[in-house]
Amino acid sequence: MAKMEVKTSLLDNMIGVGDMVLLEPLNEETFINNLKKRFDHSEIYTYIGSVVISVNPYRSLPIYSPEKVEEYRNRNFYELSPHIFALSDEAYRSLRDQDKDQCILITGESGAGKTEASKLVMSYVAAVCGKGAEVNQVKEQLLQSNPVLEAFGNAKTVRNDNSSRFGKYMDIEFDFKGDPLGGVISNYLLEKSRVVKQPRGERNFHVFYQLLSGASEELLNKLKLERDFSRYNYLSLDSAKVNGVDDAANFRTVRNAMQIVGFMDHEAESVLAVVAAVLKLGNIEFKPESRVNGLDESKIKDKNELKEICELTGIDQSVLERAFSFRTVEAKQEKVSTTLNVAQAYYARDALAKNLYSRLFSWLVNRINESIKAQTKVRKKVMGVLDIYGFEIFEDNSFEQFIINYCNEKLQQIFIELTLKEEQEEYIREDIEWTHIDYFNNAIICDLIENNTNGILAMLDEECLRPGTVTDETFLEKLNQVLYQVEGFVDKNNDLLYRDLSQAMWKASHALIKSLFPEGNPAKINLKRPPTAGSQFKASVATLMKNLQTKNPNYIRCIKPNDKKAAHIFNEALVCHQIRYLGLLENVRVRRAGYAFRQAYEPCLERYKMLCKQTWPHWKGPARSGVEVLFNELEIPVEEYSFGRSKIFIRNPRTLFKLEDLRKQRLEDLATLIQKIYRGWKCRTHFLLMKKSQIVIAAWYRRYAQQKRYQQTKSSALVIQSYIRGWKARKILRELKHQKRCKEAVTTIAAYWHGTQARRELRRLKEEARNKHAIAVIWAYWLGSKARRELKRLKEEARRKHAVAVIWAYWLGLKVRREYRKFFRANAGKKIYEFTLQRIVQKYFLEMKNKMPSLSPIDKNWPSRPYLFLDSTHKELKRIFHLWRCKKYRDQFTDQQKLIYEEKLEASELFKDKKALYPSSVGQPFQGAYLEINKNPKYKKLKDAIEEKIIIAEVVNKINRANGKSTSRIFLLTNNNLLLADQKSGQIKSEVPLVDVTKVSMSSQNDGFFAVHLKEGSEAASKGDFLFSSDHLIEMATKLYRTTLSQTKQKLNIEISDEFLVQFRQDKVCVKFIQGNQKNGSVPTCKRKNNRLLEVAVP
Repeated sequence: MAKMEVKTSLLDNMIGVGDMVLLEPLNEETFINNLKKRFDHSEIYTYIGSVVISVNPYRSLPIYSPEKVEEYRNRNFYELSPHIFALSDEAYRSLRDQDKDQCILITGESGAGKTEASKLVMSYVAAVCGKGAEVNQVKEQLLQSNPVLEAFGNAKTVRNDNSSRFGKYMDIEFDFKGDPLGGVISNYLLEKSRVVKQPRGERNFHVFYQLLSGASEELLNKLKLERDFSRYNYLSLDSAKVNGVDDAANFRTVRNAMQIVGFMDHEAESVLAVVAAVLKLGNIEFKPESRVNGLDESKIKDKNELKEICELTGIDQSVLERAFSFRTVEAKQEKVSTTLNVAQAYYARDALAKNLYSRLFSWLVNRINESIKAQTKVRKKVMGVLDIYGFEIFEDNSFEQFIINYCNEKLQQIFIELTLKEEQEEYIREDIEWTHIDYFNNAIICDLIENNTNGILAMLDEECLRPGTVTDETFLEKLNQVLYQVEGFVDKNNDLLYRDLSQAMWKASHALIKSLFPEGNPAKINLKRPPTAGSQFKASVATLMKNLQTKNPNYIRCIKPNDKKAAHIFNEALVCHQIRYLGLLENVRVRRAGYAFRQAYEPCLERYKMLCKQTWPHWKGPARSGVEVLFNELEIPVEEYSFGRSKIFIRNPRTLFKLEDLRKQRLEDLATLIQKIYRGWKCRTHFLLMKKSQIVIAAWYRRYAQQKRYQQTKSSALVIQSYIRGWKARKILRELKHQKRCKEAVTTIAAYWHGTQARRELRRLKEEARNKHAIAVIWAYWLGSKARRELKRLKEEARRKHAVAVIWAYWLGLKVRREYRKFFRANAGKKIYEFTLQRIVQKYFLEMKNKMPSLSPIDKNWPSRPYLFLDSTHKELKRIFHLWRCKKYRDQFTDQQKLIYEEKLEASELFKDKKALYPSSVGQPFQGAYLEINKNPKYKKLKDAIEEKIIIAEVVNKINRANGKSTSRIFLLTNNNLLLADQKSGQIKSEVPLVDVTKVSMSSQNDGFFAVHLKEGSEAASKGDFLFSSDHLIEMATKLYRTTLSQTKQKLNIEISDEFLVQFRQDKVCVKFIQGNQKNGSVPTCKRKNNRLLEVAVP
C-alpha cells in the first residue's frame, strides 16, 4: 500500500476475495483457488463473515509488529484487511464495552498453527489492555504459562515440530476497565501413551529432551541422570534432535517462565525429580521365573535403576519391587494376591509411568491456576481461548483419534448451532424476514458416540466392566454395523493402575508424588471401580460445551497448506480435505443463504455517495434516506436488497461487485477532475508567485542602486575630511615637539648638576664609615683575647676539682670494701643476689606507679615489661588492674544504667556476627518509650486503655499481606501483651498475648524487616503472622526476647535467615531478601511477586 493511501474497507485493493461470503460463483474449486491466490500473495487470513480462516505460512511474516497492533486497535471488523488481530480486537472491545463474555475457538488439524494463533490472540489482548506494574505482572504470568505447558504437553510429530498433545482452554478474567486480573486453565485428554511409546519419526514430550540437554552437571547428578539420550528406553532416538530447536535454551526459558509464574525453587526441583523418575522407569526390565506351583512370575533384571528411582522418590525399595511383582485384588472383606508375569509387569510399569506423568501435568495446570487466579472477589468479565486438537485421520486410527474426533464433532455441532443462531438473531434484530436454511446437522454423529444406551462410549464402558475375559475382539462384536479399528480400545479406555502401585506411590517421602496418589491412602480405600477414560472425557467435553454456550463465540479455523512443513507450497488436495471436514463451505452457504452482504448505513453511504449527484459531496439528511436515494438513482432492482433497522442487506455478491465497479470508475473520473483543477490551481499559483517575485526584485534593485550611490558620496567626503584632519594634526605635532625639546634640555642640565653634588657627598660618607669600622674591629679582637684567657682559667680550675672528687670516691669505695669484707663469707653471693633483686623489684614498682594507664575499661594501654623474669607478674598485675578498674567503673552505675547494659549484653549474644545491622546499634542507647505516650495528649485515650507498664512505644511499618505495601502502626510492648494501634486515632487494632508469640524471624542483612510468628490455632493468629519494618529492630527484638523469657520462662526463638516462611491467613508466603539497586536511595523495598513470594530488595 502506498504511503499516503488510507484503507477504509477490506474491499479496497482486495487480492482475490477477502470475505468468502462474497465469492462468486461459490463451489469447492473457487473456494480453494481463492485461498491459494491469497496464500501466494502472503495473505494468510480470509473471512467467512465473522469467522477467520488462517493458513499456516510456515515462515515469519512482518504482519504482527507493534505498528500492526496499533493499526487494528479500535477499528471496525471489516475496515481493514482480514487479520487475526481484527477478530481479537472485536472480541476484546465487545467484552470491555458491551460487558459480553467472549470465547475464541481455535480449531484445525495438527500443524495448522492453532498454538501460534492462540499466542497471537493473547499477545494482542496483552498489548491493547491497560498498563501498570500489577497489570503487567498479571499479563507476564499469563503469557509465561505457555512455555511451561508447551514443555510438558507438546511434542514433535510427523506433522508438526511443536504439536500440542492436549487440549487447552484458558479463561482470562478482566475487571470493569478491561484490565486483566488473572486466568484459569483447563486441560483435556493429555496423550499420556506417548510417554511410553512414540510412533516412528516422532519424539516424546519436549521436557525430557530439554532436561537432558539444558540441565547443569550438578543437577543431572542430583537427579541421577546422564546426558546421553540413548540411555533411556522411553526416548526415541531416530528424531531426538529437531532442526532449528535448541533444547538447552528452551530449558532455560522454561525454568525462567516457572519462576515468573510463581513456582518456588523447591517446587521446580520436585517437578524435575518426577520427570527423572518417569525417564528411569522405562529402564526397568523384567525376566521370567517359574514358581513351584507352576505359575509364572517376573523379577527385575537390574535393581540399580530401581534403587535410584526409590532414592529420587523416597519409596522403600522392597515396597516398589513387590508392587511390580504382585497384584492384590480386594472384594468386600477378601484380599487375593497374585503374581504378575513379564507381560503384566511391563504393563504395570508403563501404566505407572503414564499415570505419574499425566497426574504431574494436571498438578502443573492446577499450580499455574493458583498463581494466575484473580486476587479480587469482584465480578469479572471473561474471555475464553480454546486451543484444541483438530480432526486426526491416520492410516491406523486408535482410541486417541476416536476421542479427538468425537470432541471435534461436538465443536462442529456447536459451531453450526451458534452460527445459525447468530444469523437468525441479526435478521430479527434488523426486522428482515428469516428464511429456513437446509444444512447438514452432525447431531446424529454425536448421538452415535455419546448415547447413554447404545452409543459407542456406553458400549465400550459396558465391555470394560463386564466380568470374564475382555478383549478388543469382544468389543468389536458389539458394534455390529459401526466400522472402526478398535485395537487397544479397551486397555486405553480402562486406563487401569494397580492399587499396589498407587499405595506404593502414596508411601513416598517425596511430598509431590505422595499428593499425586491420594487413592493410595489405606485409610481411604475405595473398592468402587474408577471411571473410564472415555466417560471422563465425555463429561469434560459436556462441561466445555456448556461453558462455551454461555459466551459470545469467535472462530479461527486453521488450515495446513502442506505436509512438508515448507513455505510457499499449497497442496490443493490436502486443503480440500480440511475444508470438507471443517465444514467451511457449509458455513459460507449458511451465511449467504439469505443476504450475502450487509453493512451499516453510515459506512455504506460514505463509500458509495460519489455515485449520486444528490448525495455528493455531502448528504445532510439521515443516512438511511441517503442510501435509499442512492440505490434509486442507480436503478438497482428492489429484490436485490433490503433495508433493515440499521443496515442495508444485499442479496447477491454480483450487486456488490457492480457497486464496486461503478465506484472504481467514478473514482477515476473524480481523480481526473481533481487533477484538472489541481493543475489549473498550480499554474495560477505559479503565475501569481512569479508576478509577486518580479515586484520584489525590482524594489530590491532600486534600493540597492540608491544605497550604492550614497556609499560612494560618503566615501569621497570621508577621504577629504581625513586629508584636512591630517594636515592640522601634523602642524600641532611640530609645535609640541619643539616645546618638548626645550623642556628636555633644561632637565638634562639640572640632572648633571645634581649628579655631581651627590657623588661628592657619597665619597665623604664612605670615608667616614671606613674609620668607624676600623675601631669596631680592634675592639672585637680585644674582647676575644680577654674571653679566651678567662676560659682557660676556668678549665684548669675544673680539672683540679674533678681530680679531688675522683680521689675521694676511690677512698670511700676502699673504706666500704674494707668494712663489708668481714661480713662476706660463703653466703655472700646469695645476699648480693637478694639485695639486687629487691632493689630491681622496688625500682619496677616505683616505675609502674608513674606509668599507670587511665581508669577507662576500654583503654588497652599497659607499660612494657622491663625484665624477662617479671613476665608472669607483669601479666597478672595487668589482669588485676583491669578487674579493679572495671569494678570501680561499675560501682558508678545506677540501677537504670545496669538494666540498659544488661540489654546491650543480651543483644550482643543474640545478634553479634549474625545480623549486619547490629554494629550500628551498639552506640545507640535503648530508650524504649520513643513516643512519650504519658506526656502526649494525642494518645490519652490509648494510655487510659493500657493498665500495664509500657516497655516499648514505637512507630513501625506493618507490611500489607496482599501487595507488600506498608502502613504506619504504633507498636506497644507491655509485660504480658503485644499491641498494635492506629497512629492517627490511637485506636487499638490488634492485641496478642506474649504466650502466643512463638518465633521472631529476620534477615542477616542491613534492613529493619522482622516477622512475628503466632501460635497456630490461637485467637490472635486468625489473620496470620505479622511482618514489620522498624528503625530500632535490634532494641525491639531484644526487649521482646527478655520480656517473653521473664513472663513465660521460655526462650523466644530468634531465626536469622535470608528466606523464611510467614503464615498469611490460610497461605504460607515465602519472604526472600535479595541485593538490589534502589530508586529511593538506601531504603529497602518490599514487593509481592505472586501468591507465594514476597521479595525484599536490600541495597
